[in-house]
Amino acid sequence: MSNVAERIEELRSQIERYRNAYYLENETLVSDAEYDLLEKELRQLEAEHPEFAQESPTQRVGGAASEVFSPVRHREQMLSLDNAFSEDEFLAWAQRVEGGPFLCEPKIDGLAVSLTYENGVLTKAATRGDGEVGEDVTANVLTIKSIPHRLSGTSHPAVIEIRGEVFYGINDFAELNASIVASAGKPFSNPRNSASGSLRQKDPSVTASRPLRMLVHGFALWEGQIASQSAVYEQLRQWGLPTTDRFEVKATASEAYQYIQNLNQQRAQIEHEIDGVVIKVDSLSRQQELGKTSRAPRWAIAYKFPPEQVNTKLLDIRVSIGRTGRATPFAVLAPVQVAGSEVEFATLHNQDQVKSKGVLIGDTIVLRKAGDVIPEILGPVAALRDGSERVFEMPTNCPECGTKLAPAAEGDVDLRCSNSQSCPAQLRERIAYIGSRSALDIEALGYVSATALTQPLSPLEPALVSEADLFDLTLERLLPIKSLVLDADTGLPKHDAAGNPKVVDFFAKKDGTAAEVALKLLANLEEAKTKPLWRILVSLSIRHVGPVAARSLCDHFGSLDAVFGASIEELSAVEGVGQTLAQSIHHWYAEPWHKEIVERWRAAGVQLEIPGHQGPGSVVKTGIFAGMSIVITGSMTSMTREEAEAKVIEQGGKAASSVSKKTNFVVAGPGAGSKLSKAEELGIEVIDEATFLARLGDSTK
Repeated sequence: MSNVAERIEELRSQIERYRNAYYLENETLVSDAEYDLLEKELRQLEAEHPEFAQESPTQRVGGAASEVFSPVRHREQMLSLDNAFSEDEFLAWAQRVEGGPFLCEPKIDGLAVSLTYENGVLTKAATRGDGEVGEDVTANVLTIKSIPHRLSGTSHPAVIEIRGEVFYGINDFAELNASIVASAGKPFSNPRNSASGSLRQKDPSVTASRPLRMLVHGFALWEGQIASQSAVYEQLRQWGLPTTDRFEVKATASEAYQYIQNLNQQRAQIEHEIDGVVIKVDSLSRQQELGKTSRAPRWAIAYKFPPEQVNTKLLDIRVSIGRTGRATPFAVLAPVQVAGSEVEFATLHNQDQVKSKGVLIGDTIVLRKAGDVIPEILGPVAALRDGSERVFEMPTNCPECGTKLAPAAEGDVDLRCSNSQSCPAQLRERIAYIGSRSALDIEALGYVSATALTQPLSPLEPALVSEADLFDLTLERLLPIKSLVLDADTGLPKHDAAGNPKVVDFFAKKDGTAAEVALKLLANLEEAKTKPLWRILVSLSIRHVGPVAARSLCDHFGSLDAVFGASIEELSAVEGVGQTLAQSIHHWYAEPWHKEIVERWRAAGVQLEIPGHQGPGSVVKTGIFAGMSIVITGSMTSMTREEAEAKVIEQGGKAASSVSKKTNFVVAGPGAGSKLSKAEELGIEVIDEATFLARLGDSTK
């Protein structure tokens, strides 16, 4: 059972990281296909093991607007598209919409943007965000040469939202990277992420210097006298807006599928990156009849091309060590260009997967990738073997500390390093986790900072030998640190443009004074001392103790002393905890060095109790949601889903992770999926965010 809980925790961590990288950091870490598989596995495990239920990323879609730009509420929701991955899936959709004609066009791998024109003048441009609220990028969009500031012609609607994609042309992107390399800079990894980053620059002049383009594909908030989607394109062109020249109207589904096949064969010749084809019902009246779901129009679908495949050499298989000591093999590859970026590594998950794939070190392997950085190895090209290949042998000892690797329990597939106290890899991962949103949410404590603090090149003694040292950090400890920059997935050093391991003075400027990150880290740590107790508990990296369980424990016991002083039976009795988690807490606190962490944090001023709490079981749930079980699903616009769940708990309710007959109501935002369907099936009340906020507002009167 512990394996299940650990896999759930691992999947949630991976998914959250990949989402944050994609939506907030403009980095694509995994392909859509791989991400879908991770979510599918997580959904299945959560359904099969509700005892480990806690807040999960499986119901979120899109990304929230960042804090860098002002939020913009779209006048009409920017929906995502459902996907088809096979001819059968596409034809099934075509049958559901009762046939064509269909408008077919390339699916640009870019950044979705809406343009608001008022009386023909461009007044607002915004990113998609979560579909409801995006980022104001008006000043930057105004620098894109292909976008008119004023529409051509006459008789413009009073207000219209134009939808489209911002991107780099393939040749433009290559020339941009060439100029960057010529200036001794680091080239961008792929066009989509670079386009997103270029459009989200604080300085519009930087955006203006980049060869961004935009193609528009539709509109909202206008009821003109137009009969079809294809006629919309003609109207957009008459207004001076750029549209694709590659769209075609097909009478039947079979003709539309032929267009898909043809475009897939031609994708290397297309002037911009594409990842599939968008097919729309051409008739606008039929579109209105078909309507939409909570997250996608029924009248359109995205046919996703299969991930790109290439061959390359498997140079080696090495092992990385994670936060819980799990040993994960990963492949070292002969660098290969695929889907717009260079790939050198691929995860292999565990030794059984290495065996099941049948790969040998030295093999030519088939690599599948669709815009990701860590792609999937499909298998070897056995016909190319020459006898020099060798079998991968899982190391018997931890590659970072030398401790013997062994399963945590009988029957476990995974091997682990048991040296949790002194293994530098585990400490590095735990410190990075403390800075994550699930724990103390410390902006300046990411993976690179954690590496510098735990594994510096100099001085010889790291600033952090244990989590116990964290709140005792000073500028004097930070400024001398020189560190390698490590890859977050493999733990291997990253390299500079010359191919040398990248070394940084992470916390100091060139003149030796404190860098902004050093000052921010110390300020963040000071603020973290008074963060909610559940965040402190999560930060201790006790196996199975996630945010939801931590909230329940802290609400019930009121202090860490009471949590650690409770028996297994007392811990198990708390809602959402159970025997496995209770045993894990007892096992953790039995270690003397773990107790030292708690005492050092206490001495440093970390608040280890809830002020005013009267002791275990003393909290009487009060508030408008007292005794209620409430599920939050989909994305929120005025707050994060986690903040919404916290509001439920503050008002005496239970923030449940799954819908059942005991659920009092569901708050459904954009992107709500299976939980919304389950609620509708059971006849449970479903409310939107506005109604939820209204009920919260009533509680303060």
